[in-house]
Amino acid sequence: MPDELVVFDQGIPLGFTLRDLMSYHGPGSPGGVAHGFKVMERALPLLEPEGPPERREIEVATAFGAPGARDAFELVLRAVTEGRYTVDPALALPERGWTRERFVFRLAYRGRKVALGVREGFVTEEFLELARMPDPRAEQVARLDALKREMAERVMGAPADAVYEPLR
Repeated sequence: MPDELVVFDQGIPLGFTLRDLMSYHGPGSPGGVAHGFKVMERALPLLEPEGPPERREIEVATAFGAPGARDAFELVLRAVTEGRYTVDPALALPERGWTRERFVFRLAYRGRKVALGVREGFVTEEFLELARMPDPRAEQVARLDALKREMAERVMGAPADAVYEPLR
């Protein structure tokens, strides 16, 4: 597993660690940051097999609207501020089940396209139930925070191809 994601910016290599992504995002959504990291870890070599891609040419579309993933893509790819990041609920795949339907990412780069979906076991029902509660109580918020950290550890503790699989 790589310790960092490497991309080019006008031909100059830039590396980003999980710690960099967490420092940029803050403590709010460590699970989302971890998912963003793993998606890029899996997708970047598929988009550019010859080496790191140019960061400002990658487009991202997803059904997953969490701020942690968004910030991960922004820091590494500058995709949000440059209008190459789209959250589209229509990309959800309900046939993948409730815990995986929104964890769908489509990336494009210089004519290559990659679609990835999270594998079973990385997102729990309890996490989603708490994350989607309109007015959680204090103990529910505390439990959700713990589940976010647990998910981040689970995601980061596995190779990218064990976390995300190609979709057709």
